[in-house]
Amino acid sequence: MKRGRNGSWISWMTIAALAAALLLGGGAHAQTEPTSSAAPTPDNAVMLTIFFKHDQSRPLGELNAQLERQGFYKAFPPEGVEVVSWYVMMGIGQVVTLRLPASRLREVNRVIENSAWGAYHTEFYPTYDYKAVGIGNHEKAKQ
Repeated sequence: MKRGRNGSWISWMTIAALAAALLLGGGAHAQTEPTSSAAPTPDNAVMLTIFFKHDQSRPLGELNAQLERQGFYKAFPPEGVEVVSWYVMMGIGQVVTLRLPASRLREVNRVIENSAWGAYHTEFYPTYDYKAVGIGNHEKAKQ
């Protein structure tokens, strides 16, 4: 064992063993294929807000041609995934909120990786519907 800069004892063998366990342990899990027929229900649904940020270094016509070549509008959204909203945010790009079963999250991600990357920079935000609660709190506060 060696003494570290902060005075603590470090076992390099322990660190190496932990690193190996983390690296090797992650590959042992099998991935399940998404169930494309799964529908969102109250007990399995998630909402996902996606920012499709335009690559502003390229003209819109070029971006649209790339999306067409990559099959973006044919593949997105995947069949059976509900589009809650789809807006253009000027100066940013497009903002889409989807409702889907959690089991289909990987499928949605793969569609975006395969058909949107290059034309868009993407950001993902898990979201949930707060409208009824917010309006209820507003009405309660007014009384």
